[in-house]
Amino acid sequence: MSENATFPGDKIASIEEYEAGHNTFDDGDMVRAATVGEKDINKETRIANIKHPKLLSIPQVGDIIIGTVAAVMSSMIAVSIDYINGKPTTSKVECVCSTRNLRIRNVALVNDIVKLKILNHLNGTIHAAISEPDLGILFTKCRKCGGKVVPMRDAIKCTECAWIDERKLSSDFGNSDFIKLRE
Repeated sequence: MSENATFPGDKIASIEEYEAGHNTFDDGDMVRAATVGEKDINKETRIANIKHPKLLSIPQVGDIIIGTVAAVMSSMIAVSIDYINGKPTTSKVECVCSTRNLRIRNVALVNDIVKLKILNHLNGTIHAAISEPDLGILFTKCRKCGGKVVPMRDAIKCTECAWIDERKLSSDFGNSDFIKLRE
């Protein structure tokens, strides 16, 4: 391996000297590698990047992601990222989304497909938001029987057992074409 080779978590530069770029993150003290690759430090723009042969993607601030809910906690959900701006990713990076400010008891359940917007990268963690109208759940099933559901304002109703459950639905809920397929 070359001397520019990096592994996830390796120190790349100090945050006083360089900003975090592609496939890197700022841990509050240092710019660190988020993936395996080669260092690419631009001394003119003062940005540190990692070049990855397969372009392992880390979402940037403002990106729209689609992912699968991996865990649900009392005030946040953890989401495994599957698509960034409509393009598939194999990185399986996770982000967290605060649900504290929403007045919904069950914002999402494990294995729901959700659409989120990336807010920031803080201490090596990717933070996302679900509060905008087009953000929220794109696909889910009934919590009781696993059947098909239909939207009812801010809730869903099972077509098989008639169970009604409150969720944060996206304005794209029920559309099967929410992912742009590769051309």
